[in-house]
Amino acid sequence: MSTMTMPTSADDVSAEWLSSVTGFEIDTARPELIGVGVGVTSAVYRVHLTGSSCPSSIVMKMPALDEAAVFTSTILRMYHREVGFYNHLAHQSPIRVPKGYYGVIDEDTAQFVLLIEDLGQKRCVDQVIGMDLADAEHAVDELAAWQAPWWRKAGPIIDQGLGLSIGDPIYPAVLPMVFAEGWEKVTGAFDLPASIRGVGEKWVGGFEALLQEMAEEPATLVHGDYRADNMLFDDDGSLVLLDFQLIGSGTAAYDLAYFVTQSLDADTAADHESELFDRWIDGLRAGGVPETDLAHQWDHYRKAALFCLVYPIVASRGMDFDDPRQLALVNCMNTRYTRAVEQLQLADLF
Repeated sequence: MSTMTMPTSADDVSAEWLSSVTGFEIDTARPELIGVGVGVTSAVYRVHLTGSSCPSSIVMKMPALDEAAVFTSTILRMYHREVGFYNHLAHQSPIRVPKGYYGVIDEDTAQFVLLIEDLGQKRCVDQVIGMDLADAEHAVDELAAWQAPWWRKAGPIIDQGLGLSIGDPIYPAVLPMVFAEGWEKVTGAFDLPASIRGVGEKWVGGFEALLQEMAEEPATLVHGDYRADNMLFDDDGSLVLLDFQLIGSGTAAYDLAYFVTQSLDADTAADHESELFDRWIDGLRAGGVPETDLAHQWDHYRKAALFCLVYPIVASRGMDFDDPRQLALVNCMNTRYTRAVEQLQLADLF
């Protein structure tokens, strides 16, 4: 491992440091900020490289540029989780993930640098536009392929500190505060429909019970942020999965509910939610998940969908609503969540 000082900003990243930690022979390095409006909890850079034995570019992740986002990410150990994933779990992933070149984090300050393969040439789906049915079917198949091998086996991963259980005490300690701040910001910026306001106003009082139910067995390794902006597609439709800052253990329906309710436009979700759910169940069954563990997954799905209001609301704390992309992202997430509240009758779960 390099003894050179870990850079704390993109301006400090040199060709010499990159060479020392990756083993590539790098002559020049030029970081370019990317993912604005997509990467909210981290700052994401494409580092353009020249040299005799290096790729033309790599992706670098560092702490977010917004202090509110850094606070939430640090408290929830999000940076620790992603560095830990690439250092210890990526080679076990049933879904293709970018190759990890180097990851380091300061345990005390949560300052980190993660260097991974640049797969920017692959097709991406803009979450604001929404994913079409064919891509959604591929994503659901890959999700089942991710979850089945880790079914009832996530506990040791959590014990190693590589993730958090959905039932971890840190969530009820932190989420009420950050949710309340995000809720105040969102309700001040958007004219939310009565259905989503009704759920939002009850959310803080009911979320802890939801968390405990979602943490119960049967549990698996959940990605935690399974959405369109964290996926890339090959020409054959196969998926490359990104962003592992929310890795943890919990009900498998958690990832599916977040994906369907937030990455598909409201009409597509309304028309195809049930068939995507059944397709996912078939995938888990094919992966060897016992039939008895599948019996109550629709109930888990609805409860997870109710909890998932936390994503657009908490993420809003670190968003710049003057930026069109960030404004559109939180707006569409809330619009899609409204569909879920009404169609799945989520308010009845409180």
